[in-house]
Amino acid sequence: MAYSVQKTKWSQNNPTERVKTNEFAGRVRIAYATYEASAEQSTIEMFNLPNGARIIRGYLGHDALGSSTTLSVGYAAHTTSAGATVALDVDEYKAAAASTADAVTALPATMALGAFSELDADATGVPITVTLAGANGTGTISLAMEYVTD
Repeated sequence: MAYSVQKTKWSQNNPTERVKTNEFAGRVRIAYATYEASAEQSTIEMFNLPNGARIIRGYLGHDALGSSTTLSVGYAAHTTSAGATVALDVDEYKAAAASTADAVTALPATMALGAFSELDADATGVPITVTLAGANGTGTISLAMEYVTD
């Protein structure tokens, strides 16, 4: 029989070890924001997620923003809990994809794109961004991310 890291901690080790609440029995929270683009290309800070948040899933929704437009989801530059600077990454959670038709897309889609990752940030958190690029776009952009902290 094989056990996950968390199952091993609480039922196989002697003495048992604490499992972090963002891994077991934590409360799911949601961050939601909307932005009205007006003939522009830009990186939009939507909201900040707190230190220690474990990302569960998210959804990016948008109107048909115009021909040749793309959207990606990432984060702005921020500081870790240890004081190190982290450079912006506009596509950490969703690579740029066409936003020419009205759509809602689930994210992050893979482990490489931050699925189930735990955030490390100072007291201000990690600023989550949506980047509108490719051409000037007009319309509504919405982002929701579910996460666990406690």
